[in-house]
Amino acid sequence: MPRGHVILCSVNQRAVAGLCLSLLVGILPSPVPAQNPDVAGPWRQMFRRPEGPPPAAAENPLTPDKIALGARLFSDVRLSGNGERACASCHEPARAFTDGRRRALGLAGTSLRRNTPSLFNLAWGKHFFWDGRAPSLEMQVGMPIVEPQEMGGDWPTILRRLEADGELVRQFHEAFPGHAAISREQVVQAVASYVRSLVSPPTRFDAWIEGDGDALRPAEVRGFGLFVGKAGCVLCHVGWRFTDDRFHDIGLASPDAGRGAVPGGMPGLAAFKTPGLRELELTAPYMHDGSLANLAAVINHYAGRFVRRPSLAPHLNRRLRLVAQEKADLVAFLRTLSSRARPAHANRAGPN
Repeated sequence: MPRGHVILCSVNQRAVAGLCLSLLVGILPSPVPAQNPDVAGPWRQMFRRPEGPPPAAAENPLTPDKIALGARLFSDVRLSGNGERACASCHEPARAFTDGRRRALGLAGTSLRRNTPSLFNLAWGKHFFWDGRAPSLEMQVGMPIVEPQEMGGDWPTILRRLEADGELVRQFHEAFPGHAAISREQVVQAVASYVRSLVSPPTRFDAWIEGDGDALRPAEVRGFGLFVGKAGCVLCHVGWRFTDDRFHDIGLASPDAGRGAVPGGMPGLAAFKTPGLRELELTAPYMHDGSLANLAAVINHYAGRFVRRPSLAPHLNRRLRLVAQEKADLVAFLRTLSSRARPAHANRAGPN
């Protein structure tokens, strides 16, 4: 896929908010029957997929050699302390780079604090981890490698193991020409390049947004109308990745302080990053703590089952109530954000 800077949405945030709110109060047309191919008209620009990922930071430009090396390291158990765990142990490609657990499993065999998030479409991300404590993918990649309960690695041992593999050393030299020895920075940059290349596959929703009025079924179109209208999901799940990359308290009954515990974050506010919704059929259970087992539970949460407290996100609809048909329609729509195929390996995007 071609490189080039891709803006998530060509309208600014004020225009996005105006479009969302105008639909919510009925200025824009209410959802129309599925046979009308223009039902997505007001939203087409906002939800259209970009042509390719944005350029990486100048200090770590994306190259095919780096992506290939990063893919190999992503599954390499030599990055862990005990030589038994790799990044792919928790971020399984066949599960959209999640693990299917409520919370990630630590090296000691006990559950960690949070759910394993998907790695799709992070090239467009602004903050990483549920609490946003990493400002770059390179920093995000490095943290779990040395975290005692995740991979428990130490860099001198890791580099010694990798240097002993002649074929791998050759691959490092191809990805980082002019460097005599493997370094921590190279490992982190290679794995970050691989993660940056992971782009979720197109789905029926994308075909519909591009103008194929028959790509979605009537219930799915009704669900989209609820998503951008009555339910107000679009106020956080915006753009083709369905995330605003911001942090919100959505009323989960969790003791986790989230963004509130991050230096320079949001003191006293138990807020977490809005997850993208692509390939979400593969990423259950949901939320930062994995507390909602399925999509029906997620919708029920927003329809009145959240914990009411002063720190709740201001645009969370406190009065939202949905009938059974509306809930079913919303679930039907959300499923259109997952691809029909279940590939064992993710799509990759990068420089030509």
